[in-house]
Amino acid sequence: MTYYSEILAFHIIAVLSWMTMLFYMPRLFVYHQENKETKAFTDVVKVQERKIYKIIGMPAMWASIASGGTLIYLNSGLLEQPWMIAKLLMLVLMVAYSFSLEYFRKILERDECNKNGQFFRAYNEVPTLFAILIVVFVITKSIPIYFSIGITLFFGFIIYKILTKKV
Repeated sequence: MTYYSEILAFHIIAVLSWMTMLFYMPRLFVYHQENKETKAFTDVVKVQERKIYKIIGMPAMWASIASGGTLIYLNSGLLEQPWMIAKLLMLVLMVAYSFSLEYFRKILERDECNKNGQFFRAYNEVPTLFAILIVVFVITKSIPIYFSIGITLFFGFIIYKILTKKV
């Protein structure tokens, strides 16, 4: 437990870096799709998308997972806590979301994406929901059911409004 605080600090920094990618990639996708007729612009955005994913996002994701796994190893009692299981479920969803960004990045890179900017604006809301739930679970050391359902419904409504907005 000597280095627990240092590992925790590293974990938080890694998560912040990972979240940067999760928040920014879909925004780049919006710009990419809404300017796809301007090749010079999309060529620059493609470089940004690749670099933020491969140089910042994925290393930060793996650092988050490794440091989080180390923290659980050092304090295995965490796995007996329901809030930690809920947090790990959110982690699995965030990892899946990260890989989905690479899927979209690759089809955008090939100029084969049929999703529009509006879709990516809505998709950009997903990691915010995950982040809110994880922070609430960790800080409260509980799973506030009404809050969790309420915030999920709220984000569902936001996503619905974005997707149905007349352009």
